[in-house]
Amino acid sequence: MRSFSSHAYRQLAKFRCQIRRFLHFSEEAARQHGIEPQQHQLLLALKGLPPETRPTVSALSSQLCLRHHSTVELIDRLVERGAAARRTNPQDRREVLVELTPLGEQMLEKLSSEHWRELQSSGPELALALQAILQINSQMSGHSV
Repeated sequence: MRSFSSHAYRQLAKFRCQIRRFLHFSEEAARQHGIEPQQHQLLLALKGLPPETRPTVSALSSQLCLRHHSTVELIDRLVERGAAARRTNPQDRREVLVELTPLGEQMLEKLSSEHWRELQSSGPELALALQAILQINSQMSGHSV
């Protein structure tokens, strides 16, 4: 079992604090745009899927680390808002695909712009905190960064 120094704990706490600050910003930004944070995450996951990945509930559940039924509920709410739509896969009529609507694209564009601005501001501190963690980890495992 590893023994962590006080410095290592401080760096972990600092890194966790930086992550939490960004997540807090993200959650508040979503709410200010009238959607829940997980709905924003679903919009982003949908837009950010690799081109070879079909936008199925299973693929989105995996991206969001959610159970199938929770993802379905998020999709239902976005469909109700007009931000997402379901369509049947033309190659396999049993498969349902999820897509962004123009409204969903617009919502995601606004939120993403705000997130990029926030990352320009807070990103350097987050990167420094991560670099400090990686350096400690490297020192503890006997490698240099």
